[in-house]
Amino acid sequence: MRRSAGAGAICYDFAMPNCRNLAVLAVTLSMIGAMVVMVSYSVTLYRLFCAATGIGGFTQRVDSNTATIGDRLITVYFSTDVAPNLPWRFVPAQEKVQVRLGENALVFFTAENLSDKDYIGHATFNVTPDKAGIYFNKIQCFCFEEERLGAHQKVQMPVVFYVDPKLADDSGTRDVDVITLGYTFFVSAQPETAKDLDRLQHDPVSTEQGKLIFAANCAACHDPERNKIGPALGNVVGRKAGSAPGFVYSGALSKSDIVWTPENLDKWLTAPRDFVPGTKMPVRFSDPKLRANVIRYLQSLEGPPPVTQGGLPPASKPGADPKGG
Repeated sequence: MRRSAGAGAICYDFAMPNCRNLAVLAVTLSMIGAMVVMVSYSVTLYRLFCAATGIGGFTQRVDSNTATIGDRLITVYFSTDVAPNLPWRFVPAQEKVQVRLGENALVFFTAENLSDKDYIGHATFNVTPDKAGIYFNKIQCFCFEEERLGAHQKVQMPVVFYVDPKLADDSGTRDVDVITLGYTFFVSAQPETAKDLDRLQHDPVSTEQGKLIFAANCAACHDPERNKIGPALGNVVGRKAGSAPGFVYSGALSKSDIVWTPENLDKWLTAPRDFVPGTKMPVRFSDPKLRANVIRYLQSLEGPPPVTQGGLPPASKPGADPKGG
């Protein structure tokens, strides 16, 4: 049965010329719609693809470091650049660092607005060689946000990262022992989401800075309120080592008779295995400013008080995991 395909008519037979034209038009419009959607989401899809594969030196973003620290050292260099229309000076505070695979590194970059007005920038990033990108993990970075820098303002911006030990197991990357982390700042295309960079400016020693350092280096094993791989650290300052309620310690700490004063915490964070022989605590801080900030943060922590008997902390049982507290 055929019915005229004139204006307002319904096509029952697509062999009719007008019906064929309508079908072609419908297919064409569908293809155009699909292409518009793909173009709209192409940047997002490309970023997701790069993040999943590390292609183009795209690095990974993680909340914390759960890797095991290895013995192999990697040298990481830093490079910076600024787009011509952004009047900023942007430089690394250090030329390079050497880190062990799986070890957190805290580095700093300096940004200065050389103009008389506020600017909002966004940093793109990558590592070279490109193949190392999938194993380069950033915990904290200014590149996660659109950043506002006031007129003639100068700030130091921290970056916390680690290189996954799996880099040494991958036949395509096991030859890598030098990585360059590069950033380029551009004028932001999304200024409405900007945050003020002065939020990163802290006193040389502060609770807030210590919290950031703790989150990057310690939070995988420790929590203020509950035992994890290591004991809860609420009220740790002034507490006897090896006395966190409910945590099973090794003999090294439980028999040490140490009280966690700020001075002892500084010695512990400097070289835990020297300070308490027999412990296996893997994290140490060679920079005294980092230690001071972490201790300031620990001093601010509250938690359930240790169970005491006769005014003394309870004896702790030896256990498999000797991490401090």
